[in-house]
Amino acid sequence: MAATGSGPLTGVRVVELAGIGPGPFAAMTLADLGADVVRVDRPGGAGLGIDPAYDLTNRNKRSVLIDLKADGGAARVLELAERADILVEGYRPGVAERLGIGPGPCLERNPRLVYGRMTGWGQDGPLAERAGHDIDYIAVTGALSMIGKDDEPPALPANLLGDYAGGALYLVIGVLAALQHARTPDGAGQVVDAAIVDGTAHLTTMIHAMMAAGGWQDRRGANLLDGGSPFYGTYETADGRYMAVGALEPRFYRQFVGLLGVADQLPSRNDFDRWDELREAVAARFRTRTRARWTEVFAGSDACVAPVLSLGEAPTHPHLAARATFTEHAGLVQPAPAPRFSATPSSVRRAPARPGADAAEVARDWRLPSHHPDAGPA
Repeated sequence: MAATGSGPLTGVRVVELAGIGPGPFAAMTLADLGADVVRVDRPGGAGLGIDPAYDLTNRNKRSVLIDLKADGGAARVLELAERADILVEGYRPGVAERLGIGPGPCLERNPRLVYGRMTGWGQDGPLAERAGHDIDYIAVTGALSMIGKDDEPPALPANLLGDYAGGALYLVIGVLAALQHARTPDGAGQVVDAAIVDGTAHLTTMIHAMMAAGGWQDRRGANLLDGGSPFYGTYETADGRYMAVGALEPRFYRQFVGLLGVADQLPSRNDFDRWDELREAVAARFRTRTRARWTEVFAGSDACVAPVLSLGEAPTHPHLAARATFTEHAGLVQPAPAPRFSATPSSVRRAPARPGADAAEVARDWRLPSHHPDAGPA
């Protein structure tokens, strides 16, 4: 089965040194965009214990099994790196070097290689050697402090904000920018240091600008976009579910309160001293009907109101279904690749790679004689 599809990265070769979290997601994104991603799995797995058949972050990839601590293990990785455009690793600083597969030997074998490094703290700094997880990284950037109600502890956004937004997607941006440079006439390969703390901090740029201009208070639940506003938040419905309200602009707000049926009963939205009163009135009204009924009420309007759906419900939402935002492949419902391209559409081509299952295929396609005896000359 072919490894590449019709995505814009068709023809780009990527080596992924198996890990957990943002590294696999970044490599999946590259694979979704058409790159030929070969994942180097190690005996015993990456550590999460998830059945490989369900690990969707390994879709559209192929896998080879290499023991990096065994004789010849590093040489096999360097053989792959020599034929690749991008390499992605997510070890702690210094680990790849100790294994003999750090940037030095890889770039020596392939001067145009883009060597992408994914960590939480970065390759240097006082915390570089420390263990950590998403929650720690977003905590020190200030991002976590913004999420949740002002009288409650910060709310946890799963691991979406740090691992994937501040980490994986910044790694993808970085390696693709570096690949563009490497492919210029005078270009060369380089190391991309993608740290979750850097990316997450970068995501807060607009908030820092608003704070500097006096339009954002440095405390939770006191601002326009963090739950402080009664017309930008979530409200419980009669059946214990929720509706999301984002009626920021006056014209949208007018539609919102009109369809809510309380336009003549509310204090002015500009009377900040009465925002608590406004919020309670809106909340009381939402509690009179079910989520399904309110969804019908606001359908077709510009009131900026939507039902809060669960992960299981989301694929059946009419808009997402019409756009095929979710897809089914190999019996698994999953988010479809994003974004979309008019000339080079991407797709889910392969089920999650099983560790080591594609060694012969990769050896043939990448012409790797040491990986398979029948691969032929390099």
